[in-house]
Formats: sequence, C-alpha cells, structure tokens
Amino acid sequence: MTDQSPPPTTPSGPGEPGPSDPTSPVSGAAPGTPPVSGAAPGTPPVSGAAPGTPPVSGADPGPPPGFGPGTPPGHGPPPGPTQGWGQAGPAGTPDPTAPGGWGPAAGSPPGWDPAQGGWSPPAGPPPGVPPQGWGYPPAGDYPPGAGPYGGQQWYPGAPVGWYPPGHGFDPTDALVTPPGAGIGAWFERCGGALRRGWRQLVPIMLLTQVLPAAVVSIVLLGVDPTPAWEAQAQMDPAAGLPDNFAVTLATLVGALVGSSLLIGLVQAVGWAAGSWVITQQATGRPGNLDSALRYGLRRALGLWGWTLLISLLIGIGSCCCVLPGIYLAFALSLAGPVYLFERQNPIGRSFGMFHARLGLMLGRVAVVGAAVIVGTAVPGVIESAGTAAFGADPFASPGAAVGAVAVIAVTALLALPAHLAQLVGLLITYAEQRAHEAPVNGATLAAELG
Repeated sequence: MTDQSPPPTTPSGPGEPGPSDPTSPVSGAAPGTPPVSGAAPGTPPVSGAAPGTPPVSGADPGPPPGFGPGTPPGHGPPPGPTQGWGQAGPAGTPDPTAPGGWGPAAGSPPGWDPAQGGWSPPAGPPPGVPPQGWGYPPAGDYPPGAGPYGGQQWYPGAPVGWYPPGHGFDPTDALVTPPGAGIGAWFERCGGALRRGWRQLVPIMLLTQVLPAAVVSIVLLGVDPTPAWEAQAQMDPAAGLPDNFAVTLATLVGALVGSSLLIGLVQAVGWAAGSWVITQQATGRPGNLDSALRYGLRRALGLWGWTLLISLLIGIGSCCCVLPGIYLAFALSLAGPVYLFERQNPIGRSFGMFHARLGLMLGRVAVVGAAVIVGTAVPGVIESAGTAAFGADPFASPGAAVGAVAVIAVTALLALPAHLAQLVGLLITYAEQRAHEAPVNGATLAAELG
C-alpha cells in the first residue's frame, strides 16, 4: 500500500459535477441553475454550522426551495412568483403579516375559513326569516339539574313525551290535560272551563237540567199515590190492596217513564250545547248562547238515543247486586263525549278508554261521581223535608201547593253545581284520554265537534 491519495472521480458526463463537490449544481438541473442549499435566494448556504464555517461534505443540504420542513418534494408552490406573498424580511423570508401575505388565494371555495384551517359553519337564514326545524333546547343547554332527566347531561333530541309545536299537542292547551300532568292539571282545566264559560253554561244548565228536573218533581208529587195509600192503611189495617191499585200504579209508572224520557231529551240538548261552548271557548272562539243551543238541538236526538241505551244497561246492572251497575256507570261514563266528538261506537270506545288507563279513569270519574252524588243528594233531602211540612197532600190547598212548588224550585237550583261538575268533568276527562292515545289539542277537538 502507498500513501497516495485516490484519483479524482471522473464526471459521469460532459458538464456534470463530481459527487464530492457540494457547491456544484444538482444533477439533472437545467443549465444555468444556481446552486441549491435549502435557503431562499440571497441567503448564504446553511449546513447546520456556525457562520463562517465551511460547508461539510455530505451534510444534508435541506429541503428544496419552496418547501417547509417535512413537506415532500413536489407539493410546494409552483415556480415563479407565488400569489399572496408579502415583502421579504431581513433574511429574505416572506412576511406573513404584510398585506396580502398568507391570505387565501383568489377563488377560494365558499365557506373556507383560513383562520380555522377548515370550513366555517354555514350562514344562517336571511334577516326576518325564521330558522327551520327545532332546536333542543331553544337557547344553549339545559340549566344544571334540568333536562329530560334532572341532574344528568342533556343529549340532543326531543324529551320523552314531547310533541313539536303544530303537531296536535300543546302543554298549555286550555282543554287537553297533558299526559302525566296529574290531577292538579286536570282540576286546573276544569276550573278554567268554568271561568271562561259560566255566563253561557249557567243559562244552558238552568234551561235544560234544573227546570226539567223541577217540573218532573212537581208532576210526581201531584200523582204520587203514596199519601192516600198510607191514610187508607191507617184507617183499615186489615184491608188488602187499595182501591184501583193497578190503575194508580200504572199511572205512576207512566208518568215516571214519560217524564224521564222527556227530561232525557231536553238534557241531551244541554249536554251537547255545553260541550260546544267549552270546546269553542278553549280555542279562543266565542261560544254564544244561541249558537250553542242550535248545535244542541241538532245533536240531541242521537245523543238521547245512546243515553237511553246506556241508562238501560246501568239499570239492568244495578238489579244484579248493584256492583255491576256501578261498574257500568264508570265504564260508560265517556259514551256521551265519544258520540259528540267521534260519532261512532260510543259504548265500545268508552269501555276501551276506561280499561286502557283504569287507575286514571277510576280517579277522575270517582271525583265527578262524588260531586254529582253530593250535589244531588243534599238538595233531595232538603226537598223531601220541605215538602213534608205541607202535609201528605200539598196540593189540597193553594197555599200548601205554592209552598211545595217553591221548595222544589229552590232545591232544583241547589243542584246546579252538580250538573256543571258532571258536564265539565267528563268532557275534560275525555280530552285527557284522547291525549293519551295520540297527540291532540283543543283546535282538533273543536273541528271534530263540528
């Protein structure tokens, strides 16, 4: 071996630099291209050493011009002037803060936000145009402890049991009690119906319930043979049946049945008219008296027929140890509203509603039934005591007859709250049951009522 240096490497072609010359042009570059050292034009070559240190052979010359650290070759800006570059700094580096520096190139796609490095949210609707759809909740998030389940994180979506506005359900509806709102909301709607419509409901009930009941009581008091039979039995205890017993009994039964049929027809007018007033006023419409009575007359005949059939069923059930009659009275309590609003199958629908939510229906109907029983039993006791004070035959003298009629009129008037409670309570209960079946509101029920 000798100490001679290795021979110089011969260039691979004419005009090509040797591999050991770092300042030579890059292989494959166009003739006249200045040497590349990883810096912008005018910047001295940097090879990782301090200034003044000569370049080290074999060091990484850095990325090609126009490429940042980690940028693969071929993905930088195109040759020539780059749009959006500002003035060069002291070292020749572009100034991003200069006007037009690093801004989006002309023709950027709509919605591109360079500050966020992505697409910006879509613009909202024009001023004055309401947004489409619903937001949950309307503004921001639920407060702490609120939401579909208190104390838990809220997730987007409608709460359980919530219906969007305009889809037939309104928690503030004046007629329909929201499902699950409880007996308090039910009482609130009953009271609201009375406050809105008492000026129309009181005359309707006086004409169709109180007055017919007073007339029937007066007729029955006049044809009642009981005082005469009692007097005859006291005079001759050994005597058999009173004279003309069969004829008198047939007359009494005929008067009772005839008056009941007549009062049932007049009461049907009142139930239909009162239901119309309550429903109309719950939707903000005027429910005047004459329109209500005309509606009641138009629907009274059909409602009367179903009422007769229901009364017959309850009467037959009462003859079977009373309990079946009580059950039928509860199960058929909504047959009247079903007929007025749905016009078909009132008995079957009332049975279905009663058994679908048995506990709720028992509670509501029990409250209404208790109000009706107390509201009619107390006046009945007062009437019996008052008419007894005028003797066994109050119509024997004009003074006694006037006194008995006055007592009957006053006691019939005392039963007015019971009639109002029955009408309002059953109607609000029916509306609540409809809400449990499907979304419904007062406007929908008013349209069904006609």
